[in-house]
Amino acid sequence: MKLIQTVKRRMGNEASSGGPADSEAASKTGPAISSTKPAKLNDTAFAVLPKLREEPASERPELFRKKLQACCKLYDFYSESMQKDKEAKRQTLLEIVEYVNNTRNCFHESLMQDVVNMVGSNIFRALPAKDRSIMSLSDPEDEEPMLERAWPHLQIVYEFFLRFVVSNDVDPKIAKRFLDQNFVLKLLELFDSDDPRERDYLKTILHRIYGKFMALRSFIRRAIQHTFFKVIYECEIHNGVGELLEILGSIINGFALPLKEEHKDFLTRALIPLHKVKSLAAFHQQLSYCMAQYVDKDPRLAYDIITSMLRFWPMSITSKQVLFLNEMEEALELTKPAEFLRMQEMLFQRIAFCITCPHFQVAERTLFLWNNDYIVRLINANRKVLFPIVIGALYTNSKMHWNSAVHGLTFNVLKLLMEADPQLFDECSAKHKDQSEEEERRDVLRKERWAILEEMHAKKQAACK
Repeated sequence: MKLIQTVKRRMGNEASSGGPADSEAASKTGPAISSTKPAKLNDTAFAVLPKLREEPASERPELFRKKLQACCKLYDFYSESMQKDKEAKRQTLLEIVEYVNNTRNCFHESLMQDVVNMVGSNIFRALPAKDRSIMSLSDPEDEEPMLERAWPHLQIVYEFFLRFVVSNDVDPKIAKRFLDQNFVLKLLELFDSDDPRERDYLKTILHRIYGKFMALRSFIRRAIQHTFFKVIYECEIHNGVGELLEILGSIINGFALPLKEEHKDFLTRALIPLHKVKSLAAFHQQLSYCMAQYVDKDPRLAYDIITSMLRFWPMSITSKQVLFLNEMEEALELTKPAEFLRMQEMLFQRIAFCITCPHFQVAERTLFLWNNDYIVRLINANRKVLFPIVIGALYTNSKMHWNSAVHGLTFNVLKLLMEADPQLFDECSAKHKDQSEEEERRDVLRKERWAILEEMHAKKQAACK
């Protein structure tokens, strides 16, 4: 209702000011529909049909059907022709949205097929082809998304469809005959649209369909899983992964305990491998939220998530390493001591490696782990195993790292370790000193042997001459 009131208010403002409005208002269900001064409907197909509000109540359902059928006609927005017809269709779409807002029981079973046909004929289309190479991610000329030119019509169609899905008049047991699996698959394909406005509507609509149509839930999860498989093993780039993960975050939050094996398989087969994708930064925040939801539901899954991340560790992409470290800290905050014990050595060997990373952001983010009280308690509880692993890396950093901020953090962490267990700290320090001296002796010996080999080679070459 707010949508129609906004449109009417803007139309009134434009009529008095003589120009279009400059901004869009927000509605409860999605972005507001912008409106321009209505064009005359003379000589158009829509002019034949009277206004819904002017007809007797008994004749409105049939007129509503005719308007739905008329709105199935598509127009080419890449052409400037037929502007009057385009505006006439837009006004008709606005009218039917207003009608469903103000009319009870307007979605009869006999009309549902016409509703689905109208929506499908407008939104289902071939998306524009684009560069799918990984280099396109860093193309500075491709920062702006390609906006859908038919959006003046598409936006109202999405608004109408959203009202259909959420309407209390729509019985899911009846509507599932029309909103079938084939329709859902086509809807999922649209998530690859370049237009973020369209993806936002699709996210809301699919989430509502999942909540209302119980019979489609399992199929929707499998279809989303298949989309992720395509991203992981085929194309690596997909515009709608973030939106699909947002839907999944809400779905995971509603999983009953104990988790079904099907849901655990979804995590291990589809969600965790998304960390391998080169375009991870585009949807990492949503993926990290899904991981946290799983660990919150079943803390034992922290082992699978963290060890898998260690296997997928991006050795040469420092920005991705920072993302991994952020997610790892969130997972560790929810990890129980028993699960931490299983993976502590593998985990802290990687942490020690990151501490000495020449890239200051990676080293800095790793050292920030000691700002987390819960992680510090886990470390201190297993200090006899973990201190020997990290102390050597910390001493190396204090002598070798070029960044002053990393130096300061390194000394702070060394101080924390020393205060936690002075005796163990001294033992580890002494052991590290012995290992360093041994490495220096080996290095000197290796250089001496190499010098002998070079001298022997030089003598042999001189003898040959």
